[in-house]
Amino acid sequence: MLAISSDLDLPSVLRRIVATAAELAQAQYGALGVLDPSGTRLSEFITVGLSDGQRTAIGELPEGHGILGLLIVDPEPLRLADLHAHPGRFGIPPNHPPMTSFLGVPITVRGVVFGNLYLCDKAGGDTFTEVDQELVTSLAAAAGIAIDNARLHARVAELATVEDRERIARELHDTVMQRLFAISLSLQASLRLVDDQRATERINRAVADLDVTVRDVRSAIFELHTRRRLGRSLRDEVVQLIAEASRTLGFEPELCLVGPIDTVVGDQLADEVCAVIREALSNVAKHADASAVAVTVGAVDGLVAVRIIDDGRGFDPTPTGGRGMDNLRERAVRHGGTFEVVPSARGTDVVWSVPWRT
Repeated sequence: MLAISSDLDLPSVLRRIVATAAELAQAQYGALGVLDPSGTRLSEFITVGLSDGQRTAIGELPEGHGILGLLIVDPEPLRLADLHAHPGRFGIPPNHPPMTSFLGVPITVRGVVFGNLYLCDKAGGDTFTEVDQELVTSLAAAAGIAIDNARLHARVAELATVEDRERIARELHDTVMQRLFAISLSLQASLRLVDDQRATERINRAVADLDVTVRDVRSAIFELHTRRRLGRSLRDEVVQLIAEASRTLGFEPELCLVGPIDTVVGDQLADEVCAVIREALSNVAKHADASAVAVTVGAVDGLVAVRIIDDGRGFDPTPTGGRGMDNLRERAVRHGGTFEVVPSARGTDVVWSVPWRT
């Protein structure tokens, strides 16, 4: 219990909980299923006892059907000598290792079920005992406290991040912006002293570049200053999606983020944006044979837009049996927006755009 409570990183806490539970009950396999916000299915599934190869061979992680779902419906300890003999048994994936004895215990945090501990195959081929159940139930109580502590620690860290954002926004406004304005005014005043036409053009271009920089800094200040709500950051999620896609593509896509994305795009629309990027980059990886991709996500003039340009073999309008493009179009129409695929001389230009206030 002390070991579990000593860690304040939530993913580390969860892994330590399931590893400790398996050790206490002498189980060959252990898992911790975390419930989604609705409390009806599993959103995370952390395992011990399975190799990386076994996890990959199994495929998609369980969502909480069959025996696993019994604890979701009725959050009480469940002990079975043979889970295959239970009437609630659900289909098992083809590459899943055989498992027989079973012990399941819910984990609650502040009176709300957070997830469930699942243990299988007691050492020596025995069944789990009442003592095993009591030990794991006690561990689950300690786990609830540890999870709560880790969440509070993360909350404090988020508050510190918000304070840093506010401080950076003030410094950008009070220092950087004022210096940029001063430089621009100085350059404009210098025009009266310059007779050379080329020098005049260069100064005018420099002033125009400064104006663009000022707009970019003002947008960054707005984003930093107004994002007071804690939790979701669409910017961070898009960056993570790009990092994940680079492993499939074999190169890292270029990313450009424009406007106050975190401030004006709500959670539902953020889900759609992430789904569009994921689907479009998946299509590039599967069909385009591209060597470069540019992704732009912007929130400008009342619209949130996703634009993905690749230098691949181009778009083939012939139906291939997939529904990727149809899904993107339906996601746009659902929110009163538009979706276009524009073939170019080299590659494809995909533009998905919807109003951010729907």
